[in-house]
Amino acid sequence: MYEGPPPVSVRDVTLLAMASPVTRRLRIRWRRGEAVSATFRRPTPAAQTAVLLAPGAGGGRRHPFMAVLQDGLAAAGHPVLAFDYPYFEAGRRAPDRMEVLLAAHRAAAERLAGYAPQVVLAGKSMGGRMGSHLVGDGGWLAAGLVYYGYPLVPQGTKPARPVDHLERIQAPQLFFAGTRDRLSPPRLVGPIVARLPRATLVAIEGADHGFRRSPRSGDGDVMARLVAETVSWLAALERRYLGGER
Repeated sequence: MYEGPPPVSVRDVTLLAMASPVTRRLRIRWRRGEAVSATFRRPTPAAQTAVLLAPGAGGGRRHPFMAVLQDGLAAAGHPVLAFDYPYFEAGRRAPDRMEVLLAAHRAAAERLAGYAPQVVLAGKSMGGRMGSHLVGDGGWLAAGLVYYGYPLVPQGTKPARPVDHLERIQAPQLFFAGTRDRLSPPRLVGPIVARLPRATLVAIEGADHGFRRSPRSGDGDVMARLVAETVSWLAALERRYLGGER
C-alpha cells in the first residue's frame, strides 16, 4: 500500500544527526494576553524542512507518543516544535472550540516559520486534523502535512467527518493508519487518499488509534517505523526544496 519515496540513506541520517539537538522552552502568544507552552528542538546542522507537531485531544506536547516523534525527527536533522493547545495549557480535559484550536495552531506555525524556510504540519489525531483545516480552509502555506491517525470517524458516532478541505490542499500529504483503528480505518481513509493529488497512505498492521499493537500482531517497533517512514518522506521534500522545486 505504501508507494512513497525511497528510504533516506543511513549516510544522510548520520550527517544530519552529527550534533545533538538543542532544546528550548517557548511561550507562544496566540491572542492578546494568552500564550501556550511549546518545546523546540533544533539540531545543528539543521535541515531546511521544519516540523510542527500538534498533539491529540487526550494529551499534550509531553505525551510519550509526541516525545518519541519529536526526538526521532530532530535526531534526523529536522527542527521540531511541539506545542500545547489552550485547553490543555489551562488544565482542562475538553478541547476548545475549533476557532480557538486553529488560532493557537496558526500562532505556533507562524513561530516555527521564523526558524526554517519551509514547515510541515504534523499531528496526532485531532492535531493533524486541525493542521489540515489550517491549510485547506485557512490557506496557510505548508510544505506538507502528516497525519498520525486522521480522526475520520468521530468517537462514538458512525458518520464520517466531511473531508472536502483535504481536496483543496496542494501540498503533499502523508497519512498513517492502524488496521485496528476505529477512528481512522484504512478501508475508509484509503479511498479518500486515492483521490487526493499528492497523498500517501501507510497502513500499520495490527495497530489501533494510539498505534499500539495487539500481542498477535507480531514483533516490531511501531514508533520506530513511524519515525523512519516520516523521515524518508521528509527527505523527498528536502530534496525538492534544495533542487528549487515546490
